[in-house]
Amino acid sequence: MLDKIPKPLSFSGVLPPVYFNMAQYCLEPAYDRHPNKVALVVVSNIDHEEDGAETWTYGELLHAVRRVAFGLKSLGLEHGDRVMIRMGNTSDYALTFFGAIAGGFVPLPSSSQLAKEEADFLLADSGARVLALAEDMDMGDVPEGVQVIRPSTIKGFVEGDGEIDFVATKADDPAFLVYTSGTTGNPKGVLHGHRSAWGRRPIYEGWYGIQEDDVMLHAGAFNWTYTLGAGLTDPWANGATTVLYNGSRDIEVWPRLIETYHASLFATVPTLYRQILKYCDLDQYELSTLKHGLTAGEPLPISLLVDWRAVVGTPLYEALGMSEISTYVSSSPSVPVREGSPGKPQKGRVIAALPVEGGDQPLPANEIGLLAVHRSDPGLMLGYWNRPEEEAEVFRGEWFIGGDLCRIDAEGYLWYEGRNNDLMNAMGYRVSPMEVERVLSAHELVGEVAVAELQVRDDVSVIAAYVVTAQGHKPDKDSLLAYASEHLASYKCPREILFLDALPRTGNGKVIRRELHRMAGSR
Repeated sequence: MLDKIPKPLSFSGVLPPVYFNMAQYCLEPAYDRHPNKVALVVVSNIDHEEDGAETWTYGELLHAVRRVAFGLKSLGLEHGDRVMIRMGNTSDYALTFFGAIAGGFVPLPSSSQLAKEEADFLLADSGARVLALAEDMDMGDVPEGVQVIRPSTIKGFVEGDGEIDFVATKADDPAFLVYTSGTTGNPKGVLHGHRSAWGRRPIYEGWYGIQEDDVMLHAGAFNWTYTLGAGLTDPWANGATTVLYNGSRDIEVWPRLIETYHASLFATVPTLYRQILKYCDLDQYELSTLKHGLTAGEPLPISLLVDWRAVVGTPLYEALGMSEISTYVSSSPSVPVREGSPGKPQKGRVIAALPVEGGDQPLPANEIGLLAVHRSDPGLMLGYWNRPEEEAEVFRGEWFIGGDLCRIDAEGYLWYEGRNNDLMNAMGYRVSPMEVERVLSAHELVGEVAVAELQVRDDVSVIAAYVVTAQGHKPDKDSLLAYASEHLASYKCPREILFLDALPRTGNGKVIRRELHRMAGSR
């Protein structure tokens, strides 16, 4: 029957070999085929290309990564030790990330935007033994036993003579650790195995349509898993070329980069596509090399999809993903766009909508339930770092449940129906309201605070904080915004502060987040 979704078995794609090193998988095949082909271009100044672009061939990249692996090993690191990276958007970041993986160590990519206490938490929680820190960045008193290295250290590794081969790791060995919002108010570590790179193979056709001659322009920073995956891991695994930009953020730079470097694929978030259409005269640029755009991190508004296609003449292909499994539902050249849907599960992947109230039997087509991914998928995380209680919350039988509500139609297209928990989407990052609340509650004028997404336009939401002032204090929006910017990464900071006489609560005292804005508007 068309209203029934067949009961899935498990991931149906090819599984990775037992011994598998993610860095080797990304670099060695392309190196063997064409060592002199350009693998990476990092542009700092589009106006002075001759001194503003840094170029790496596959040959240079492979040897640099293996030399960084040797350098990290010379620091006394042992298999599985963590290396926290907190540097700018430079090639040093990529070399450290893949060098650690090549050597059997576990990099922790983090954002340079983090406040000191946020970075301190990640360093302590991960138990990292090495901290790769930007030259101009100060972490204060680093815990005993943690070695600090700088970009100059990485450069020394690359220019040295020492080099090791890729370590023979197993597919299920830890490869990297990323932090995302947790239900306790503190970020939680998502631990991925080396097999995660293999688990991205369905993305090649199911989202990109990527070929060896493609040039991928990615607008993200190195610390973002979207960039590390779609901007580096996947293009390199396919022998393509990646272009990344770390200069001033003039919106006009993106069509200029497409034109200058003949980009065939462009990956970013919907917000940036919208800004390009609004502020750039695209008739001035030669964009004929662009096959299509890729978008993830935020829902793609139908109006933006239609406008981009009308102005640029190329489609936008959306993907839905999360830190625990990357992108797994998408449209692509082989999966026609259905306006309002992010697409279908990529080939080999098994997803379902499960009953919200419990149970592990998939719902029939078009019934709303919790979006679940079968745990046999090689792209799925190994687990949460030292968080067994949170790990237990997201597995139901053979399914991983991330907290999204959805329905799946009879043709297999997924329709997003919002969150089943309170996590917010801010600039492509999942942000826990409790994490923001914990920081703001430390300010002297805050008696109570609740944080939620606030829709400011049909297709734009921002983080808003609803505050009940402490006794003896008056509302001071600017003070709270300044405090937030000092103690939170910029993407976690509220864009609006609204003051209430009391927070709406249930009979047992739980904040009713959906009522916050209504109460603020009624004042």
